[in-house]
Amino acid sequence: MVKICCIGAGYVGGSTMAVIALKCPAIEVVVVDISKPRIEAWNSDQLPIYEPGLDDVVKQCRRRNLFFSTDVEKHVKEADIIFVSVNTPTKSRGLVAGKAADLTYWESAARMIADVSKSDKIVVEKSTVPGINYQILSNPELLAEGTAIEDLFKPDRGWKAVQALKDMYAHWVPEDRILTTNLWSAELSKLAANAFLAQRISSVNAISALCEATGANVCEVAYAIGKDLRIGPKFLNASVGFGGSCFQKDILNLVYISECNGLPEVANYWKQVIKINDYQKSWFVNRAVSSMFNTVAGKKIAVLGFAFKKDIGDTRETPAIDVCKGLLGDKAQISIYDPQVTEDQIQRDQQPTSPSAVKQVSVVWDAYEATKGAHGLCILTEWDEFKTLDYQKIFDNMQKPTFVLDGRNIVDGEKLREIDFIVYSIGKPLDAWLKDMPAVA
Repeated sequence: MVKICCIGAGYVGGSTMAVIALKCPAIEVVVVDISKPRIEAWNSDQLPIYEPGLDDVVKQCRRRNLFFSTDVEKHVKEADIIFVSVNTPTKSRGLVAGKAADLTYWESAARMIADVSKSDKIVVEKSTVPGINYQILSNPELLAEGTAIEDLFKPDRGWKAVQALKDMYAHWVPEDRILTTNLWSAELSKLAANAFLAQRISSVNAISALCEATGANVCEVAYAIGKDLRIGPKFLNASVGFGGSCFQKDILNLVYISECNGLPEVANYWKQVIKINDYQKSWFVNRAVSSMFNTVAGKKIAVLGFAFKKDIGDTRETPAIDVCKGLLGDKAQISIYDPQVTEDQIQRDQQPTSPSAVKQVSVVWDAYEATKGAHGLCILTEWDEFKTLDYQKIFDNMQKPTFVLDGRNIVDGEKLREIDFIVYSIGKPLDAWLKDMPAVA
């Protein structure tokens, strides 16, 4: 039996290995991590991450050919193929901080593999970095949170450098979707793919501000653009901004690589994608504050959604963090509801700077409780349940005048106006009230 060991029991490692175990029953797959609580969670009925379909896949394979362990060195020593799926965040301090990837965890894993291995290994880099006898393969993480299991079942790309890895994926991936490239082509393809997707979001968000200024409807504009077969409709939804663990990090890596290769104009081009994303969050906060008489001090603002997109519990780089900080900076009282993000995670993300800031944030487990007595309601994640809430009930229990600021364009603004909400939807024609109070980002 071929044995696979994956170092790192996070989102990518856990999801990827679960699907490999399901599709390759003759392969023993062990996911290892030094975090005992994380491994215990993978071995329990409450997995450490939320992803549609993941529970079912893990339950089918766990303790059959899928195992989770803290005995890292033992399973590395026994494995034929080692996937390294550790965190590679953007450096926060030191040389090239804010641009280059922090390879501390990856280097530590590589040194440990070298120290404990007594036989030949195939080492597969499954993080967002290049990477007896070792064959080092780059197999960049290409799945999207919220659709990861579906993406892994039906990938549109694969990245292999040796037949052994190709044979493993060939259990369920058509051969024409298994691509082999050189190392830099693989890594740049990963970075460029996320940069292109983020660029589309920033592009439509830049257009959304113009739509508000002219009275156009960004949804109609995006629909028309998406009908162009050269462009297509995906990633053209205007919103409060993109988040997640990959888009900003990968763009910053692309900026760093461009600068290192003497291409400042290329670097500046990609920097602008992030600048527009930051602008969009600031624009939303300023619109919220200006619409409510230019101050939210002492006012309760309900925030529906904290994850960076629906169907996940991930809050990395979520726009909600910056929006909430902006509202807190104007001394708002915030009540947050998200169906999958825990109170502990939300409080950690907020990183309050003072005891008074802690008192300004409450986390509840019901949308109606979050909105009770609130002056304004901000929708920051496109959870399906937010589309079907009883907004008449919400209106009746909120302060008047009552504001809805839809950061994801998921509610029917006209129906809310009939109830008597004052509605702001990104990139759509403004209520007369809001036209008189322009936001300045």
